[in-house]
Amino acid sequence: MSRGVAERRFLGRRPGRRNTERGSVSVEVAVLAPAFIALMVLAGVAGRTAVGAEAIQAAAHDAARAASISRDAGTGRDAAVAAATEQLNWQGLDCVGPPSFSFTGSVDGAPTSFERAYAAAPGQPAAVSVQVSCTVSFADIHLSSVPGMPAGRPVSARFTSPLDSYRSRG
Repeated sequence: MSRGVAERRFLGRRPGRRNTERGSVSVEVAVLAPAFIALMVLAGVAGRTAVGAEAIQAAAHDAARAASISRDAGTGRDAAVAAATEQLNWQGLDCVGPPSFSFTGSVDGAPTSFERAYAAAPGQPAAVSVQVSCTVSFADIHLSSVPGMPAGRPVSARFTSPLDSYRSRG
């Protein structure tokens, strides 16, 4: 065999045939690159949302706990906001605007206002609930180039903590 024929057989080509797959890698990359980039952006959005939900859950837990160890509703509300804000700052969560808070309570298992939970008589089971909501920012992911993508995603969490039944309340 001549050297040229042996080289063509080694490369998988038959003599006299043209290579019809020339440039196919370039076309594949051009078609698949946007899909790969979109997948990476989606992973970034999903990851940011999951981290944000975890931070909000921890903030709601800390807020409800701080409220439940307070003696009155005003102090409990202030303590809850301070605890949640501290937790969100520690977690480094970037919200679009400040987080929002919702306060509720329950006495003997029946829903009531936050203030009425503290007004329950000693020995009567009462609890306070704090809901923390925030819109997680996607500003640094630069989704503006993808049509229809939001600037953020709202996440919220609620946590309930019992008031000490045998402690005086104000």
